[in-house]
Amino acid sequence: MQDAQKLTVDKRMLKQIIKELKKWKAPATVLLSLYIPPGRPISDVASLLRTEYSITDNIKLKRTRDAVQRALSAAMDRLSRIQKLPPNGLVLFCGEDMETRDFICLMFSPPEPVPVFFYRTDKWFHTEFLEEMVEHEETFGLVIVERDQATIGLLKGSRIQVLEEMEGYVPGKHHKGGQSQRRFDRQIEQFVKGFYREVAEAMNKHFLPLIQKNVLKAIIIGGPGYAKQDFLEEAKDFLDYRVRQKIAKETIDVAYQGEAGLRELVIKASDVITKNKYAELVKAIEEFKLHLAKDDGLAVYGDKMVKQALQMGALKFIILDENRDDADALADEAKKYSTQVYFLSGDIPEAEWIRKTFKGLVGVLRFRLT
Repeated sequence: MQDAQKLTVDKRMLKQIIKELKKWKAPATVLLSLYIPPGRPISDVASLLRTEYSITDNIKLKRTRDAVQRALSAAMDRLSRIQKLPPNGLVLFCGEDMETRDFICLMFSPPEPVPVFFYRTDKWFHTEFLEEMVEHEETFGLVIVERDQATIGLLKGSRIQVLEEMEGYVPGKHHKGGQSQRRFDRQIEQFVKGFYREVAEAMNKHFLPLIQKNVLKAIIIGGPGYAKQDFLEEAKDFLDYRVRQKIAKETIDVAYQGEAGLRELVIKASDVITKNKYAELVKAIEEFKLHLAKDDGLAVYGDKMVKQALQMGALKFIILDENRDDADALADEAKKYSTQVYFLSGDIPEAEWIRKTFKGLVGVLRFRLT
């Protein structure tokens, strides 16, 4: 019998599994997807699979019939090894590449409870329920607003995503005096209010679906000077009440627009985004760069140096490219020595530098080794 604990995968591993499963395609409905929610008797599921197997004789094409039977047999074999369903349920994917004859059969318990019982053989593996779990990473809405520019984005875990960049038409200052000046100033303010309305409507468009899915934790507003407060005052009638409720009380002074501005906003909003993966990763990279520049012997890099320090239990943390073939093994080894692991995100400006210069693996020591 298999231990339920050993079947559990975390969200990082789940992302890799989804990526692999999406590569599998078939010319016929031979790829088996099975989701078993918590509380579902394994005996009931095994009985269903036996029934499905018994009717495969009705499949006319022998090649397709053999492939479906192979998938069902593998799924039944895996289930027969399970004595008790894990707390979050089980997921199985079994199937054959009909061109290469390669075969895959994965059984695991996801990081969140399986939401529904689902069984299907299809031309692809059904990963949509798993993808929803991955998307449930801590998510924040990000908005940088000025009188004539705005950037709307998301922070998902350690990744920043630009959703929309906006520009409004606001005329320059008029130098005539008297009533003409006052009339022109009023027109400028109307242009600004019109732009704020457009930004509010864009926020509704981007953030409401996430609020309805209950995945958006908060919305952080940033910008230069008083523009952000002016925006919140002028746009309140155009923001959906559910979006308004998610806006953090504290606004953040930000000097830039675009992706650079969103990064600045996330780093400065540490009081709102506590223990955020992006901010922690940036801090770790800065610490590595500091020790590297000081040449004090605490910065380590390259496979040999980092792995040797890791096995000695001397590493405070490592920064690791999650696309490395040995990423899982290194992360598991780090846990044994209470070494913090930061997975490298492409949204970090220094990500490409660490990948190319140090092969995606650097760290900082707790103490000098020599």
